[in-house]
Amino acid sequence: MRLSFFSGLATAAVAVTLYPLFAGSSWLWSSLGAILLIIATGLLATRYRLPGWLTPLAQLTVLWVYLTASFAADDAWARIVPTRDAFFTLAELTARGFDDIQRFAAPVPDNPGITLITAAGVGLIAVMVDALAVRARRAALAGLPLLALFIVPAEIVAEPLAWPAFILAAAGYTGLLAADGRERVGRWGRAVLVRRTRGTARPAADAGGLRLSGKRVGVTAIALAIVLPALIPTLEPNPLFGFGVGGPGNGRNGNTISIPNPIVSLKGQLTLPDNATVLTYRSSDNLPHYLRMWSLDLFTGEQWTMTPPTGRPQDRVENGPLPPPPGFRAGVPTKRAQMNIQISEDIDDLQFLPLPYPATEVGAEGDWRADRSTLMVFSTRDYAEGLQYTVTSDQPAPTRDLLQAAGPPGPEVVERYLELPPDLPPRIRQLAREVTAEEVTPYDKAVRLQEWFTGDGNFSYNLQTQGHGNSALIDFLINSRVGYCEQFAAAMAVMARVLDIPARVAIGYTGGTNVGGTWQVGTHDSHAWPELYFEGVGWLAFEPTPAGALGQGTARPPDYSVPPPDDPATGDATSDPSESASPDETTSTADPTAPRNPRLEDREGTLAPVVTEEDPPVAPRIGAGVALLVLLLLVPALVRTLARSRRLRTLNRPLPDPGPPAVRLGPGAPADGTAGITGAPAERADPADRTGHPMAGITGARTGQGDARARHYAAGVAAAWAELDDLLYDYGVTRDPSETPRTLAQRVSQQHGFDPKATESLRHITTVAERMLFARTPGDPGLLSVDLRRVRRALAATAPRGRRIRATLMPPSTLRRLRALGTRLLDGWDRLESLRLRRPRRTTP
Repeated sequence: MRLSFFSGLATAAVAVTLYPLFAGSSWLWSSLGAILLIIATGLLATRYRLPGWLTPLAQLTVLWVYLTASFAADDAWARIVPTRDAFFTLAELTARGFDDIQRFAAPVPDNPGITLITAAGVGLIAVMVDALAVRARRAALAGLPLLALFIVPAEIVAEPLAWPAFILAAAGYTGLLAADGRERVGRWGRAVLVRRTRGTARPAADAGGLRLSGKRVGVTAIALAIVLPALIPTLEPNPLFGFGVGGPGNGRNGNTISIPNPIVSLKGQLTLPDNATVLTYRSSDNLPHYLRMWSLDLFTGEQWTMTPPTGRPQDRVENGPLPPPPGFRAGVPTKRAQMNIQISEDIDDLQFLPLPYPATEVGAEGDWRADRSTLMVFSTRDYAEGLQYTVTSDQPAPTRDLLQAAGPPGPEVVERYLELPPDLPPRIRQLAREVTAEEVTPYDKAVRLQEWFTGDGNFSYNLQTQGHGNSALIDFLINSRVGYCEQFAAAMAVMARVLDIPARVAIGYTGGTNVGGTWQVGTHDSHAWPELYFEGVGWLAFEPTPAGALGQGTARPPDYSVPPPDDPATGDATSDPSESASPDETTSTADPTAPRNPRLEDREGTLAPVVTEEDPPVAPRIGAGVALLVLLLLVPALVRTLARSRRLRTLNRPLPDPGPPAVRLGPGAPADGTAGITGAPAERADPADRTGHPMAGITGARTGQGDARARHYAAGVAAAWAELDDLLYDYGVTRDPSETPRTLAQRVSQQHGFDPKATESLRHITTVAERMLFARTPGDPGLLSVDLRRVRRALAATAPRGRRIRATLMPPSTLRRLRALGTRLLDGWDRLESLRLRRPRRTTP
């Protein structure tokens, strides 16, 4: 009975982690209702001994009735019994829910369709957990469906789960395991104890040990899962789905970059019913400009991802011009444009600035830095919502002759931007070569690819397609030829790499729509496009996505990517595209990397750079981290050294003033002379003593009152024995509980081949220890510190090198005490369960 309850409780605890996916709470109450009914069904099945295989069927039936009553009551008989119409209503709601999931980005509204899917999914997980944990008696395997439920928010949502939700989920699963263990022991028994209560004896199964072990494992695992990730910094975004730049952040005060999942960000924004404004900008040339945020350079065969960006303190945008564009050489014609960009207040968690490529100067308030290889501008501390910033851009405007004469790329570009997975389907390679078979130069092949996608390739634009793996790529290029900008950009970049043209994928926004001299960029302007590299010019954008009414409306191919008309009357095919630029454009052949005034003028005024505190260099931080790690590893050695020093100080203390000349036995002492010596305790016994050896009692030996010399000897012998015990344990010498100290000394000396001096020193230590326990007078222990030093050297001389290193750096005796300390702490945790608040008995007069 208990196990059925805990299986449902574990499912509910893990289901709570779904909270980031929804904007409301109706999904939670619907899911909890399904879990409660499944728990009740499982309890009744256990109570009336329903066959194990029949219980999941009964639970599924109850779940169906519950969903019918909750979401299709109007079409059900008596508002609860499923009917044919109710079934079709549920099916229609489910289909609508899946459509809404495709339309919205997380957190999604918990409308009836999405709530139905969630409640049904959580209910199915609860049935599977109950079937595995209760019916099949495989509680550990029940973690698999729970894990499947847990990874849904972990994979979809960019933000990390809150640690209380993780602890709740982990505690639910740990409680299920503990309940299973207790029920097994309670049913079959392991050790029978007799508990006496009010004069009666009753047997009870000893489930405490198992409960204790399960609890310790659970507490330790949860603590490590929380503490270790906090100690290991994640400074870069981690790839997820699709374009793979989504990664969890640590909130607004962390060191991580918060990047939304591009699949959700791109397609989700394109399919929103309203074209909400993302940003507005004014440009000195009054022309639209593509605004790039992310540059994806890695293609795994299943997804495009990006190399994590790096931003050094010297690459802050406030320090002046951005790093030079990779591959650009002075002398290439450029078009300069100055822009003033205003990000909407409704944009959340955006840590990359939308910028034209290549931006040469950026004036923005906050700690914004440029990645040198891609010129992405990002921040690990600040967010772009509501930000106003200025940009100066010198965009290349090369001639066709210049692009056709471009030389081969350098080895660093080839290594990074021509890499393709070895399992890329041969049909894609063959198709790329067939389409460009008549072209010679890389530039002509790039133009031909763009023309094929937008013209004679018979592609069409549709937002209903999705996918980006090898199979989806083949389907898009060969079979359906239907997709939106994600498929067009990814496909052209892959085909360009097949043709030995370095390529990557950019994600951002198109230029938007001009409204009264201000360009407005909305969610429907989200876009992906390929960037191709030409030596001497650098990275150039191409546009394979159809534009206009039958494509993405604001997409525009660059002038240099449009093939010249065949009719000579229309103009010179090799003319400079920059010659037809508008009068407001500034065409220059100057080097865009030349220093300029970091203050950027715009139509609204002057934006001064922000002066902020410099970051510490990276090398000292790495060194500090390594030093901290080394110190942590040396803690056991330090503890062992301190313990040895304390004991040696005890041995080397000068003798106090002599007291009474002899130690006398108490009046009740045994006549055989084996009584413990009465007096003050020398040193408390080690609770982690591994053998229970009789000599452990020496640490509790006591001397006669007033005999300061005897107390001094007792303390010294106790310290020497404790140090010898740790030495033997550190060097792997076992102790038999039945052997006396003298026998121990003889065995160790013979087995390890001690020299005469070391043998005599070991014999002396054990002799004075025996005398302290059994003799009438302790006698003079002599120089025990010298004896300990000899024994230590003898043990080290005969031990293997690995054993010596371990005894020095990670002494087992110290680790034994640390384990004992942890055990006592966990025992204290477990004792909290034994606390009972009882009302005092009422006594009758």
